[in-house]
Amino acid sequence: MIENFVFYLGLVMVILLAIMLANKLKIAYPILLVVAGLAISFIPGIPKIKIDPELIFIIFLPPLLYEAAFSVSWKEIWRMRRIITSFAFIVVFLTALSVAFVANSYIPGFSLALGFVLGGIISPPDAVSAGAILKFVKVPKTFSTVLEGESLFNDASSLIIFRFAMVAVATGQLIWQDAATSFGWMIIGGTGIGVLLAFIFLKIHKIFPSDVNMDTILSLVTPYVMYIAAEEVHSSGVLAVVSGGLYLSVRRHEFLRTSESRLRGLNVWESFAFLINGIVFLIIGLDLPEIREGLQNEGVGLSEAVGYGLIITLTLIIVRFIAAFGAVIVTLIARNFINVADRNPGFKAPILFGWTGMRGVVSLAAALSIPVQMDNGELFPHRNLILFITFIVILITLILQGLTLPGLINVLNITEREGEYLSKDETEEFLRRGMRHAAFTYLNENYSHKKNDNAYFRKMMNQWEKEDKEESSHKISDETREMYLNALEEQRIWLREENRNNPKIDEEYIRHYLVKLDLEEERLKIS
Repeated sequence: MIENFVFYLGLVMVILLAIMLANKLKIAYPILLVVAGLAISFIPGIPKIKIDPELIFIIFLPPLLYEAAFSVSWKEIWRMRRIITSFAFIVVFLTALSVAFVANSYIPGFSLALGFVLGGIISPPDAVSAGAILKFVKVPKTFSTVLEGESLFNDASSLIIFRFAMVAVATGQLIWQDAATSFGWMIIGGTGIGVLLAFIFLKIHKIFPSDVNMDTILSLVTPYVMYIAAEEVHSSGVLAVVSGGLYLSVRRHEFLRTSESRLRGLNVWESFAFLINGIVFLIIGLDLPEIREGLQNEGVGLSEAVGYGLIITLTLIIVRFIAAFGAVIVTLIARNFINVADRNPGFKAPILFGWTGMRGVVSLAAALSIPVQMDNGELFPHRNLILFITFIVILITLILQGLTLPGLINVLNITEREGEYLSKDETEEFLRRGMRHAAFTYLNENYSHKKNDNAYFRKMMNQWEKEDKEESSHKISDETREMYLNALEEQRIWLREENRNNPKIDEEYIRHYLVKLDLEEERLKIS
């Protein structure tokens, strides 16, 4: 037992070292983690990591989805909702359908139902991989928004396909009327349960007294409760976590009421998601020897299985390119009848979008969740081949597309459309000026009588009237501290209103300044 503990501790160190090396080399860390896991798996005597298939979704997916939903901008997702929903649902279904027919045609013994199982597993691109790559290169905000939004919802649609395909494999049939009803319930029920539980957790935070530790623990529990509750009533746990996470993300200042809770929660969640992502990508590489052993038991040669993996990977890439260019054509037609987010999308964006189909965490989790035996006691057909093909798809897309994507971005040189957003300098100047004005106006309206008899207040008023606040770390009175805190809260209110009402402001900058206000409040508390 203690030997395995040391091994797991060593894996955590490998994750940290691999990510530090990836940052130094400026490549996506999932690529190095998969390669590292693969290399470690060939070391003699390495313990095998086994995770119960029934627990794989519960352990990894809820926190990863919740953290992703909490990080994205609902304002931006809503603006790009048409292209996001089309890729998250329609394109995922078409991808799974294409994989199903190709697998049924080229892989001996692969039924159409098994093809849909494989299609449901590998149809959703991985947001973590794309996000890790985009960190080192500059792309338009609209492009990254579509990638983030797509990744949130395509997990749900692909796993719904996966679930129905698993039923078809186990029973040998699929009643389409029942499937359609169940599909509707999974979407509506999952979304409804997620929002309802998010509302309940919001009220718990607001009504009951809590401290920083309680707020942080509640936030860690929330995605698991949402996921399990939705799955218990046979709806989509993924959609429950995503919808609930988005609901709470917009209202983060309502339930995380103190600056300390917001800062602590941000730090904890970043570290938690960072570790889980690292573990999953490392497991992808570590699992290869066991998958290869399973292939031998199924009588499938290694070269043969690699060939199947290459065929399926090529299918995924082709379908995504067709979908990307198809979206451009649809946009060019639709702009004559409705308002679209981008009236002139061009053909550079679909090339780039078509090449961002890296697979990762969700695909691995879905593949590992396939049971070894079905309910009737029979072995699940071609389980190890499905696992191996999934591994090949993840490996090739991560290494091939992941390593070449930054170069492709530089070659295409896609820039933000003029007038879409304020530039970085314009945004920062606008926000700083607006925050100063909000604070100065509030203080002048409510505490102007204090200006003559309070030197610190007079200095603060003069400072906000002329330039941004950055000083004043000396000891201040409780009365002045209260005025200062109220002024900071007015600035938060102004920032949130500006985020809702000004489409030219990137929410990333709004959140940056909200964090700065929380840090300023914490600094003030100890001064």
